[in-house]
Amino acid sequence: MGTGSEVELVLAAYEKLTADGRRVRAVSMPCLEYFAKQPHDYRDSVLPPGVPRIAVEAAAPQSWYRWVGDKGVIMGIERFGASAPYQRIYQELGLTVDAVVAQVRKLL
Repeated sequence: MGTGSEVELVLAAYEKLTADGRRVRAVSMPCLEYFAKQPHDYRDSVLPPGVPRIAVEAAAPQSWYRWVGDKGVIMGIERFGASAPYQRIYQELGLTVDAVVAQVRKLL
């Protein structure tokens, strides 16, 4: 799961994992608050109960805990002050496609 620029990482990880035969899904959640207001059945159709989840968040990752659950993983940046194009920041702080793929494999 991801929002904004993180969706690029989520989709690339999805492509790698499905090419390996993994059954995964990529979820773009542009507005967590709007998703929370959706009917429970809809939310369950997007995020099926009992399925391990991972969220990728370059900003404060706290908002994702509700959606990943107890066994999920949030890959986020929990520091402030780095300045560079986001691709470089992601690389230097470990938010890469390969890192997302590795985390998903651990979950599965």
